Amino acid sequence: MPLAWRLQKEKAGSGALGDIGAHIIDATQFVTGQTLTGVSALMDTFVRERPLPDGNGSGPVTVDDAALFIGRTSGGALASYEATRFATGRKNALRIEVNGSSGSLAFDLESLNELWFYDNTEDSATAGFRRIVVTEADHPYAGAWWPPGHILGYEHTFTHQLADLLTAIAEGTDP
Repeated sequence: MPLAWRLQKEKAGSGALGDIGAHIIDATQFVTGQTLTGVSALMDTFVRERPLPDGNGSGPVTVDDAALFIGRTSGGALASYEATRFATGRKNALRIEVNGSSGSLAFDLESLNELWFYDNTEDSATAGFRRIVVTEADHPYAGAWWPPGHILGYEHTFTHQLADLLTAIAEGTDP
């Protein structure tokens, strides 16, 4: 892959941590309702030089290729993260899993219409993760789109975001 603006700190501002890690931190805070209050991290650049786009020579990569970090939320939970451009085979993975004594919930952006849920109150003899496809009309947002079973795409999230913003402004609530 040639040297692109995303690999130059002076143009992109950051590497995998800022480009990818920022999204999973935002998702964590949205899903849990808690803020990230502290972190400890390691970062590395694996490919330190790349060919220039015009094919004449090479240039330095000045951002991180990967970041591993742990953190604590405002509610006291521990969090672990990985943000990397070197997850071979992943197209746009952004996975979040929240685990607690009552159960677990998992979501991956590459399976946008699915949630995986585990209820720890169920009988252990038959308990297991349950796949929830969130395309039924009574699921948030799905009723405004296609018939049940038709998937929603990444682009629909921007329509929902705008609708929520406009609704909040019209109702005088905090968007």
